[in-house]
Amino acid sequence: MSIRILVIGAGALGGYFGARLADNGADVTFLLRPGRAKQIADGGLIVHSPSGDTRIQSPQTVTRDSLQNSPGHYDVILVGCKAYDLEDTMNAFAPAVSGATAIVPLLNGMAHLSRLAQRFTPGNVLGGFCLISAALDESGHVRHLNDSHQLVFGELDGILSARVSRLKEAFDGARCEAVATDRIVHRMWEKWVQIAVAAGMTTLMRGSIGAVVSSGGAVFANALFAECAAIASGAGYPLSEEASMRIRSVVTDPSSSVTASMTKDLERGARVEADHLIGEMIRTRDAHADQGHLPYSMTRGGPSILDLVDLHLRVYERRRLEAI
Repeated sequence: MSIRILVIGAGALGGYFGARLADNGADVTFLLRPGRAKQIADGGLIVHSPSGDTRIQSPQTVTRDSLQNSPGHYDVILVGCKAYDLEDTMNAFAPAVSGATAIVPLLNGMAHLSRLAQRFTPGNVLGGFCLISAALDESGHVRHLNDSHQLVFGELDGILSARVSRLKEAFDGARCEAVATDRIVHRMWEKWVQIAVAAGMTTLMRGSIGAVVSSGGAVFANALFAECAAIASGAGYPLSEEASMRIRSVVTDPSSSVTASMTKDLERGARVEADHLIGEMIRTRDAHADQGHLPYSMTRGGPSILDLVDLHLRVYERRRLEAI
């Protein structure tokens, strides 16, 4: 049975996965700002990828105003936005949500789940994330920059529900990898730990993972990983041995040219998701420290590496706002 899918935006994430779905014959509509809607109407939605290029000449689109004036409910809404834009984004797509709509957020971290559940209902919200490096170029084309293009989703309670199965079927045959999992919360925690460590390293040191490690920063990387992994464990989502080894290998690779997207935002003077990714990790740590749940000694008597990263980013945001 066909499902109606609304993709929020047609930037790097929404544009890539939405185009793959549309190219696969799925019923996909993009919620766009007027400027992006005109750009796509003029030239189509174009993806350049190592896995094959795609051009959707005339994708179905709606704008915020048209959706509000003629609301129609969707079965699935894929939400990829910055955490600090979530409130406005929820207001934009609210007319498309019914009691049966599955909202699949592709944000990093965890705090957005409760915000979505409060704005709509807990039953509307699935877990999700993606593993891809992509960006829009100056022409508005989506550029897929690596070999990974995985979108992972599932029910927060771990049930492989009918709506999860229907979304997986919409992706079947598409030129990307869609994974329906009964461990979505665990997997979101794994990605959050990896993103927090990578962002902490590369924003604080203003260099790639490889530059930090090859300059003697492996001990620093491992210590930051240990802090974040302990927080995940204290929250009830301990990392598996496989996940721990994989994340450690990523953040201690001396040849890695990777910098976190937060570092790229910081270097161009843009707003960063510091509070959602780093601040929320610290708040989670402190909540479980108060209850004595942390699995190893992590006291609040002095600042940790994570606290130093958080302070650095808060000072950056203060200076950025003062300069506006």
